[in-house]
Amino acid sequence: MSRTMPGSDDARTPRLAERLEKHVRVLSETIGERNLYCPTALADAADYIEQQWQVMEYEVVRQTYELQDCRCSNLEVTRPGRHRPEEILLIGAHYDSVFGSPGANDNGSGVAALLEMARHLTNVEVDRTVRFVAFVNEEPPFYLSGEMGSMKYARAARDRGDDIRLMVSLETIGYYSERPGSQQYPPLFRYFYPDKGNFIAFVSNLRSRGMLRRFGEVFREHSQFPVEQLATFSFIPGVAWSDHSSFWRCGYRALMVTDTAFYRYPHYHAATDRADELDYAALAAVTEGLEQAVISLAVSP
Repeated sequence: MSRTMPGSDDARTPRLAERLEKHVRVLSETIGERNLYCPTALADAADYIEQQWQVMEYEVVRQTYELQDCRCSNLEVTRPGRHRPEEILLIGAHYDSVFGSPGANDNGSGVAALLEMARHLTNVEVDRTVRFVAFVNEEPPFYLSGEMGSMKYARAARDRGDDIRLMVSLETIGYYSERPGSQQYPPLFRYFYPDKGNFIAFVSNLRSRGMLRRFGEVFREHSQFPVEQLATFSFIPGVAWSDHSSFWRCGYRALMVTDTAFYRYPHYHAATDRADELDYAALAAVTEGLEQAVISLAVSP
């Protein structure tokens, strides 16, 4: 059930929530399951993202590669920085879904936020460059392989010498619950974090903990939406399970923004991961907070 969340722009949030829901429904219902087992749908999802960004007057760059006789593409748009354009903040989300799932939350929610954050940045002057990237082939069997879209991208960025100061992965960010006991954790973590799944989580490895702390600070400066942070070992289940791990492996600092996926969401990687399960008011409030955090980092000294 949707609800009004603290810290949101009351005038903008309903409109933003409507746009986010539209993106999620197009990806999960109109297009549906999208991966190399459904190559037409995967291509349709890439085309939809490209069209949305073109309407915003971005120049879309495709990084295309062949995999299992299918052409796969990462898609990138850029908001150039004025004073420190070589310093890059990269916001990414994968647009493929796991086999057998329409992928509303995983990761239609992340892609929807990615599109709307890019829309908001068209009206903002930034000092550092902000890139938005939609990644292909995050889900198994490509996860952690060289064929993972974000790994292809991160390796190319490292080869170019891109100065990516922080990569932020938007991963499964649309499900929230006020029910006690709705939030689960790996062993021992439950003693330190809430038992209600009503917060957004920022997660990093230990090397990225400084940027994690800074990102959390600027998010809280602009949003009252509940947020929890964790910098820990990448071998803990779930901590490295998205595109940020590709950037860790290529030497960049990165973090994941998540509703904690399978630790909370009962429809994770299931055929029931549908658009009606998501809370779009909460997703809008999270998106607004993320926008402001990125802008703060993009203009700060």
